[in-house]
Amino acid sequence: MEHKSSLRALAIGAIGVVYGDIGTSPLYTLHEVFAGSHPLAISPDNVLAILSLIFWSLIFVVSVKYVAFIMRAENHGEGGIMALMALALRTTEGHPKRGRWIVMLGVFGAALFYGDGVITPAISVLSAVEGIEIATPAFKPYVIPITLSVLFGLFWFQKNGTARIGALFGPVMCIWFATLAVLGVINILHQPSVMQALNPMHALHFISAHKAAAFLSLGGVVLALTGAEALYADMGHFGRQPIQMAWFWFVLPALTLNYFGQGALLLHDPTAVANPFYLLAPNWALYPMILLATIATIIASQAVITGAYSITKQAMQLGYSPRMDVLHTSEETAGQIYLPFINWTLLVAIFILVLNFKSSTSLGAAYGIAVTGTMVITTILAFVVVRKLWGWSLVTGSLVIGFLMIIDFAYFSANAIKIEEGGWVPLAMGLFAYTLMITWHKGRALHLKRIKEEGDELESFMNMMKDHPPFRPDGTAVYLTPHISGVPHALLHNLYHNQVLHQNILLVTTRAADIPHVAATDMVKVEHLHSGFHRIIVSYGFKDEVNIPKALEVSCNQGIDYEPMRASFFLGRDTLIPRVHSELPYWRELLYIWMFKNAGDATAYFKIPPNRVIELGTQRIL
Repeated sequence: MEHKSSLRALAIGAIGVVYGDIGTSPLYTLHEVFAGSHPLAISPDNVLAILSLIFWSLIFVVSVKYVAFIMRAENHGEGGIMALMALALRTTEGHPKRGRWIVMLGVFGAALFYGDGVITPAISVLSAVEGIEIATPAFKPYVIPITLSVLFGLFWFQKNGTARIGALFGPVMCIWFATLAVLGVINILHQPSVMQALNPMHALHFISAHKAAAFLSLGGVVLALTGAEALYADMGHFGRQPIQMAWFWFVLPALTLNYFGQGALLLHDPTAVANPFYLLAPNWALYPMILLATIATIIASQAVITGAYSITKQAMQLGYSPRMDVLHTSEETAGQIYLPFINWTLLVAIFILVLNFKSSTSLGAAYGIAVTGTMVITTILAFVVVRKLWGWSLVTGSLVIGFLMIIDFAYFSANAIKIEEGGWVPLAMGLFAYTLMITWHKGRALHLKRIKEEGDELESFMNMMKDHPPFRPDGTAVYLTPHISGVPHALLHNLYHNQVLHQNILLVTTRAADIPHVAATDMVKVEHLHSGFHRIIVSYGFKDEVNIPKALEVSCNQGIDYEPMRASFFLGRDTLIPRVHSELPYWRELLYIWMFKNAGDATAYFKIPPNRVIELGTQRIL
């Protein structure tokens, strides 16, 4: 009984966080199909066909692909494109070319999330606020200012964390989905023939008889699927079973009833295409619906914003992003974080979108390309996992993944034609983010290569110190080094300039694992060398915090003499100089150097007490 109660509580939480994006899609999906950039004529056949396409897309893409299939590809309980990439990379031993392709696809899929993360809050909040035009046309000039005010308030509040209002997300979204269902049922009762759309033959006949119109309509139908990736990405927060339970028993029925209710309204009154969602409600309920929709879109936007924080942190841990300030907004929940740079960058981009496109209809033309691109990449990576990690036969894997890929590619192709109408915006954002992430990864690899080439071998250095010992005062010196076999440059500089070498030398190297969390027992590995040197390797998952002082305290259990108030942390700070004929293109070197120069402070990133840090700089040619 207690297990069932806990499962229900997690399911309610999942409804609030996971289903916010897909749950607000009814605000604009049918309007985009019948009144968007490629409007479809309103007729009984067309309405039934579109409803059938929406319903069966929800079944095959969300229910079958994500809920029943993709969510099985969990990385120690975690999901999302980065976790899936890490799984796929486990199959690349001895196949470096395949590994490069997997990294390229995974990072680009993650980069596309930023494009989606900019458009989702913009179109969701804007479409909710546009309801006031239906209530009173005189309010139309205030739609944009109100939208910008709501968005600014949302992003300004991020620094305070979501712990206080997070508990309300689930109940509020339960009210939202219940309202969607009730409004849908009321309108279906007026036009019950709309339920014929459950028959997939309406969709199939429409596709075969009107190929061009059906293809164009997919660009609007896909809006009903936005947020499907969140089911997989947020799996680690709630677990697979609560997310599945919430979808099949509550969210899917509510969405289906609302879409069919809007279809019934359009069959009864084609002029309702102006805003079929809000016109579902009776006049007296319009203002409460606008308020509820605005709150629901804020919750949906919150999920995307926190997703952008999480994916950035994962990219940092996996070596695809420079260090950034990461602030924790909850003492109880480690996953609740705030990244100021990402927060305000997203807000500026969203403001530019809203001011440029000015309506949810215009934004609808830009929406979809990033979502469908990520869907295609997820399916490709899933094929690698099922074939190489799960051991599926080529025939079985090709049949299952091939079927899903046909659907994904159909939607991606339909959205590709919207690139000129605004679809280039999220695509350009994704390409820009991808360029930054790959440049950092390649630039960092080259940077570490230069450090290794210019460094001394640790073993020979220790022998030299043993034969010709310098002055060795009491105390502990901690040096962070990327290479376990090399001598840190900060140590060499300290020795050459200060001519001292502490009695206790701790050489700390951090390593990122391809799992979300590393067990406490596996986090620290200690190797006692001679001449007072000790090698400490700290491992962490892509969702773990990197805390060097805490790791050193753990190392005391393995014979390390570490007293926080007697330890000094020596950090090297490089000044990079570009090289004309290097392994990287010159423009990429300059970009990496700029990112390196503006990266977050290492002291804060590694949680080192600032008053215990000594920085020693050096110039290095990249």
